[in-house]
Amino acid sequence: MAIGGAFDTSTIYIESQDAVYSLFMKAHKCYDLIPISTKLVVFDTHLPVRKAFYALIYNNVRAAPLYDSAKGQYVGMLTITDFIKILYRYYKSGAEGEDGMKSLEEQEISHWRERFEEDDGAQREFITVDPNLSLHRAVQLLCTHKVHRLPVLDQATGNISYILTHKRLMKFLYLYIHDLPRPSFMEKTPRELGIGSWGEVLTIHSDTPLIEALKTFLSNRVSALPIVDNEDRVVDIYAKFDVISLAAEKVYDKLDVTVSEALKYRNDTFEGVHCCHETDTLFQVIETIVRAEVHRLVATDSSKRVVGIVSLSDILKYLVLDPQVQPTKSEPMDVSDYSPPQVFESLEEETSECH
Repeated sequence: MAIGGAFDTSTIYIESQDAVYSLFMKAHKCYDLIPISTKLVVFDTHLPVRKAFYALIYNNVRAAPLYDSAKGQYVGMLTITDFIKILYRYYKSGAEGEDGMKSLEEQEISHWRERFEEDDGAQREFITVDPNLSLHRAVQLLCTHKVHRLPVLDQATGNISYILTHKRLMKFLYLYIHDLPRPSFMEKTPRELGIGSWGEVLTIHSDTPLIEALKTFLSNRVSALPIVDNEDRVVDIYAKFDVISLAAEKVYDKLDVTVSEALKYRNDTFEGVHCCHETDTLFQVIETIVRAEVHRLVATDSSKRVVGIVSLSDILKYLVLDPQVQPTKSEPMDVSDYSPPQVFESLEEETSECH
């Protein structure tokens, strides 16, 4: 058991060193990741869509819990994907489209939740986790439901104290990764281990119409698209979060522009495409993705051609949920001598988007 991010002097028994990360996450609670001080942005479902997305931009957050004041409870999340759905569904080029955008942006969030329910045939389930449940359970919920943000909700009080993400969980694990026994699979490549998407990777070109990129986001449930040249070499990337820049510049009614033109509105803090080589080991990939503070890496060959994408969710799923355990004699792992860093000081508030 760990309290406040520090190990006690107990001994953990494991059947195999390969399961060390899974056991580590089972030994920690979601409560352990909640910072002493944090910011939580919450929207009422009666808030107009336009104000809600401007608030996301102003507060530099990627999603926010939705509170239904009539029901007196949280009912869901407002995300960048919702913004893309709204744009894609209602966009039409020309004056008629602009008029349509003006009217739809004044509609309340509750209206769009009803429309999404009609489209999907059911209301989207609001996935949360109790602070007393393990981080292993949090990873399981994120991966099973294919969501990127998991509110930590106290069932007793009905209050949300924090939003867990793949990035936060991976960063927490990485704080201890040099102290924990290192499984042999960490020296293999993600491709050898089946981690990530390889082969036919979805890509776009700089002259791809923006509306087509949005369609690809929604139909394939991907969060980023590498931009390649005519020889399939990666030159840039267009992520879901880049779409919110259109709202910041109030140009979200111009979806007939190319991706290249849309990228002119990108936030100035963008630091370029983060890549890994297809021959990098899993350990090298983890170090790169954590230090770059991104959600995914574009895997390239020696000619910089795109051959795959490795995301945090892919890595966490393998390390925590699908450890390839080899039967061995059970031996104790003594953790009493570990001197890990202070968790709360290292887990700073995220201020940059994953690209």
